[in-house]
Amino acid sequence: MWNILLHPKVSKFIENLESHLQERIKSKLRELKEDPFRFLEHFEGESHYKLRMGEYRALIDIDFKNKELKIQVLDHRSRIYKRNI
Repeated sequence: MWNILLHPKVSKFIENLESHLQERIKSKLRELKEDPFRFLEHFEGESHYKLRMGEYRALIDIDFKNKELKIQVLDHRSRIYKRNI
């Protein structure tokens, strides 16, 4: 099983969402812990991976040695790729 680490801004973003969206994202993160590479796609041109969750996307760094998934950015799909990490 993998550990998931949320950047503080990601935690705050999730807290500010409507409750049904929070639950959808948390559910997807629970699934991600079991088998991350079933859901992750390599983000082209970067060292990050991306995770699709409905209308939302997460950009993730992976620490293979410690089996950690570090969620750096989470945002709506219309904005996420315009952000700097």
